[in-house]
Amino acid sequence: MQSRLRVQGHPIQPMLVTFPYGLFVSATIFDLTDMLGGPAFLGEVGYWTAVAALVAAGLTAIAGMIDLWDVPGDRTRRTAVTFNLVNTAMAGLFLIGCLIRADAPQRGASVVLLLTEVVALAVGGIGVRLGARLMRQFDAGRRAEATTFDALNGVSGSTVEIVPPRS
Repeated sequence: MQSRLRVQGHPIQPMLVTFPYGLFVSATIFDLTDMLGGPAFLGEVGYWTAVAALVAAGLTAIAGMIDLWDVPGDRTRRTAVTFNLVNTAMAGLFLIGCLIRADAPQRGASVVLLLTEVVALAVGGIGVRLGARLMRQFDAGRRAEATTFDALNGVSGSTVEIVPPRS
């Protein structure tokens, strides 16, 4: 089974999912630093980093939904649906935090907000495990490829593919 959205034969969603995860972790670190007495602007940076992560999570979710169309209705589909739901739950917790902070004049972090973010990251950790399982299932049976830039020497034409639906 292959993903419908690919770059050089590799599914795009696993590449995209690293952006919201990394931004959510960064937002939490900025908020923790703000709580521990760092400069006040770090709370604002944490807020806007979480907003950027939510945008990235939305784009990742779209790619995940496109890929979900072709997933067979077996264990792989259950894993893919659970993966997307877990990522949505993580993003939802961060969205609640952003909505609460949106009206605040300083947008600084609070203890409750920081705990919510830590719980969201723990939920995201479950998503990471599910994503790793999905990648093993997506790549089952594919041959190992070279992992150096030398593998790109023979590449010609477009490397990004959007495969039309099967009829």
